Amino acid sequence: MFPHPKEIFLCHSSLDLRFATQIAEILKRHGVPVWYSHAEILGGRLWLDEIGHALRRCDWFVILLSPDSVNSFWVKQELTFALSQKRERIVPVVFRPCDYEQLSWTFHSYQLVDFTEDFEKGCRALLRIWGIGYQAINPDA
Repeated sequence: MFPHPKEIFLCHSSLDLRFATQIAEILKRHGVPVWYSHAEILGGRLWLDEIGHALRRCDWFVILLSPDSVNSFWVKQELTFALSQKRERIVPVVFRPCDYEQLSWTFHSYQLVDFTEDFEKGCRALLRIWGIGYQAINPDA
């Protein structure tokens, strides 16, 4: 179990925005501050600068892995920074089957959080990293 994050950088392909938003909402609902570009970059801001500031500030890096993220230039750039700065605080989350080693050969050394079969189980596994119990929106889930 790791210390509670001060703030998580949520790395994702823009094509995976729907899932990124779901994960961000789950994290926030459980008291975990999360930064992701869609919600945090305001109009008129230089998005490259905003992403750079967030990457430096956030103490955890959660990367959403899918065929779209594996092929994303910007996901690769963000991951490269995280690997150089936050090596022990990177959490790879697989939500669509993909060849994630195409993005980085280093993923074989990380325990992946798997959302491919069960969303609730994936939420529990993700939050368990920080010792946080998952509270489902639907109490029957």
